[in-house]
Order: sequence, then C-alpha cells, then structure tokens
Amino acid sequence: MAIVQRSDTTGRPAWRLPRLAGDRLPLLLVPALVLLALPLIGAFPAWITLTLAGLAMGMMIFIMASGLTLVFGLMDVLNFGHGAFISIGAFLATLVLLPLAAWMQADNIWMNLAAIALAIVVAMAGTGALGLVFERVIVRPVYGQHLKQILVTMGGLIIAEQMIHVLWGPQQIALPLPTGIRGAIVVGEVALERYRLFAVGVGLVVLIGMLLVLNRTRLGLLIRAGVENSEMVQALGYDIRRLFVLVFVAGSALAGLGGVMWGLYREVLVAGMGMEVMVLVFIVIIIGGLGSVWGCFIGALMVALLANYTGFLMPKVALGSNILLMVLILLWRPQGLYGGAKR
Repeated sequence: MAIVQRSDTTGRPAWRLPRLAGDRLPLLLVPALVLLALPLIGAFPAWITLTLAGLAMGMMIFIMASGLTLVFGLMDVLNFGHGAFISIGAFLATLVLLPLAAWMQADNIWMNLAAIALAIVVAMAGTGALGLVFERVIVRPVYGQHLKQILVTMGGLIIAEQMIHVLWGPQQIALPLPTGIRGAIVVGEVALERYRLFAVGVGLVVLIGMLLVLNRTRLGLLIRAGVENSEMVQALGYDIRRLFVLVFVAGSALAGLGGVMWGLYREVLVAGMGMEVMVLVFIVIIIGGLGSVWGCFIGALMVALLANYTGFLMPKVALGSNILLMVLILLWRPQGLYGGAKR
C-alpha cells in the first residue's frame, strides 16, 4: 500500500493513506460473533451478561494493547517488557487510591470518579516517564535486532517485577472498587455491572481519542505514514527517532492506564499481573495487524467475547479458543485484519 500525495484547496500537499476495498468487512466480525452466540447460550439474560463482560474485558485489553501495536508498527520493536508498565501502572494507582480511601468509600459517584481520575493521571505520568527511560537505556541499543530485543525487554520485565517486590512488598494488595461503581444495575432479568459499563466507556474514550489524534492531526499523520514507510518520513526531513520516542512514551502511558483499569477489575494486585495478560495482548496485536488501532480494537473485542462465550459453554476449551481464532484470522488475512505495514 503506497502513500498518495494530493493537494488540498489551499494548494498545499495533503498526505493520506488509501483505503482498501475490503476494509469494512472486519467491522462485521464482532456483531456476527455476538449474534452467533445468542442461540448457543439460549438464555437472553445470560447472553447479555456475558456480552457485557466480554466488551468490558475487550476494552481493557485494547487499552493495554493499543500503544504496543503502534510501537510494533512504527518502531519494529518486539517489546516483551510492555507487561511491566501494566503492573507498574496498577501499583502507582495505589499511591493515590489507598490514601483516598474515604473518597473511594463515599456514597458519591463524583468523589469516586475524582479519585480514579487522579490515580489514572499519576499512573500514566509515571509509566510514561519510565517508558522514556526504558526506550533510551534498554530498547535504543537494540533497534533492528529482534532476538536481542526479546532478551533485553524480557530482562527489563523481570527487573521491573522485582522492583515492585522491593517497593511494595511481595504480598498481594487489595484494590476494592469504589462504592459508586460497585454492584449492578438490574433491568428486568438482566444485571449490568456498573464497573463493566464504566470500563466500556473508558475504552471508547481512548479509541475516539486515538482516532482523532491519528486522523486529524499532523502528528497522527506522521505516525501513520511512519507505520507504512518510516524511511520515506525521514527522507521528507522529519526526525523519525523523536517520533519513535514519543510513540513509545505514549504506549507506556496507555499501558499504565490499562493497568489501573485491570487492577480495579481484579481488585487484587500482584507484581506479575502484567505478564499474565500479555499473551492476550500479543494475540490481539497479531489478529488486528501491526500498527492498526482499528484492528487492535476489533481483535480485543473478539478475543474477550470469545473467551467469555467459550468459558460459559465449554470451559475446557476456553484457553485455546483465542489461539484458534488467531489461526483462522491469519489464514484469512496473513497480515491481520488491518495489517498494511510493509517491512
């Protein structure tokens, strides 16, 4: 896929990425999966509950994976240390949420949301800053060397987990949900869990924000062009290395946000929680296609929904269902749903 140069009404060149004819087809996969599950599950309330749980889980996986897919697509970096930022983000949130326990336990939704918002800001700022150090110290010396990238980023992940043990101790840390988003909203026979609705809302905000940045700003244009052809972007006079760093920091910050959401979802924090979810993150990125936000979003929803449906229908095959989904998607589209970057 080539980048096409056109002129806008002012006579200045306007760069855009041409769309493929079949680009809309993957958008039908999620609703098709949801509708297919209804007759298999049978009971409508159970289907609604499982679907909401899958959407919430998918949104959290998307938040954690979205930054990494851009790092893969733009920087061609196999960052197995991404899980460390998920764990660190969750533990940084405790620096805010535990001292503000009174806000979390207050019967006031706005105080609850204010505490979570402060925790998210601290987690994203902290993981973004750590991402800058991680890129400079660990990733930068091994650009273009995939085997070394795997080894050094895994080493960074192990070191980060041990530092969590040093700073927060080896014990589990409870992170209960705030009062305002605990429990469920009952509509007839259907119970809609408040936190899952909240997670869906946060995921949609992140998706819309990323799409606006990538499609409506010069920075986003450079990122998309860099995913397609980084050599061309550098030839046009832009500092691709600075763009690398910015994307890596943003991806680390998004991992921190995902860690906060995942920690509240689990309600218990352990140092290895980031590594536990990294298998799903990598499956989502491969399914969606390197560098594609839309592909990552669709892949995350499909992975989470399938895991919830199969866990209810056939618990013994739930673990392998996502591997099968990845194989089927790659047989259909070897580069992923929206994989267009060429290496």
